[in-house]
Amino acid sequence: MPFCDVGASQNGVDAALNNGIKIFYRTFGRGSTKILMIIGLAGTHDSWGPQIKGLAGTVTANDGESPAGDRNPDEEKGGGHNAGGGVEVCAFDNRGMGRSSVPTKKSEYTTTIMAKDAIAVMDHLGWRKAHVFGHSMGAMIACKLAAMVPERILSLALLNVTGGGYECFPKFDRQTFSIAMRFLKAKTPEQRAAVDLDTHYTKEYLGGYVGPKTRREILYQEYVKGISATGMQSSYGFDGQINACWTHKMSQTELDWIKSAGFLISVIHGRHDIIAQVCHAKRLAEKLHPFSRMVELHGGHLVSHERTEEVNQALLELINASENKISSHDWTNLPTKSSGWVVTQMSSNITKSGGGSNQSYIINSLQKLNLILLYFFGLFVLAFGHVKRAFRTLKPVRVGAALT
Repeated sequence: MPFCDVGASQNGVDAALNNGIKIFYRTFGRGSTKILMIIGLAGTHDSWGPQIKGLAGTVTANDGESPAGDRNPDEEKGGGHNAGGGVEVCAFDNRGMGRSSVPTKKSEYTTTIMAKDAIAVMDHLGWRKAHVFGHSMGAMIACKLAAMVPERILSLALLNVTGGGYECFPKFDRQTFSIAMRFLKAKTPEQRAAVDLDTHYTKEYLGGYVGPKTRREILYQEYVKGISATGMQSSYGFDGQINACWTHKMSQTELDWIKSAGFLISVIHGRHDIIAQVCHAKRLAEKLHPFSRMVELHGGHLVSHERTEEVNQALLELINASENKISSHDWTNLPTKSSGWVVTQMSSNITKSGGGSNQSYIINSLQKLNLILLYFFGLFVLAFGHVKRAFRTLKPVRVGAALT
């Protein structure tokens, strides 16, 4: 099985901290165009299946072969991307999930640490540069990776991304609250599959028919099979990856490093995503202007599965534009002077209509109130999980023993 020994390619403190940490990866296809795919929270490498198939032209892994490295394009014969050299895709399991190592300390899970895992995989493969695509938490990791080694990034695709921290809180309503409770209570592959479907897809998509069965029925069986094969994520891995999302933040300096490299960026999002709200993705796209393009699709959190053709087309356009050295001016679809987040637009409209500072103050207060509500909702969900685990550790006291 192909594993990357993370500490082997690192030096100093990083090498010591990552001694024994192994990342499971797989490569697909052969070609001079290299694509690194980073999956999100509780996901495994095979979650990228529709994109691997669409870009590499196969879902059969190159297992048993030595790392491909940057082979001579004349020696490549790829079946995917229409560039002459073909495509080689690498997808891997993040630490804490799948077949990769599962550190037991939360401090060993941050998007910076996990970005270094990704760099170690690139080094292991011998890839000098690559197109980097990330989904959800994987997109946060991809941002850190791009800021750390911008010279090694050919292009950047961020699917269903947020800026981390409070932006990780889902849309606050009864449906989301119900899903969060079901997620915490899920102990079997069947229970987890049921809640994952409602988390990943829109009701409209799940209710559609494929032959005599609904997509929900078909996907449910696939999810149960997949979760049973990889196993339920351990509490160490889940808590650690949650910590990585919660502590993630991109500083202005890091964003400037990304923009200074000049590579093109696609921010792809499902407008009905209840986990990563599209407003946060739009805000990040604006911060990465003029190198970013916003692609908003009708779909949920796993828009890469729900709208496979559109997502794959957007990724191919990004690769082609990068290889053809399209200018950022011709690439971006964002206005030169960004109108900002929804609240900013509302403030502007009030100012134009004659409203004064009182209205602006009210809007700012409402925005802060919303963040506070999201914060306490998150604390409640986390506390609920800890209390449940605490009760499970308590052993009942025998009456007879207590009386003696």
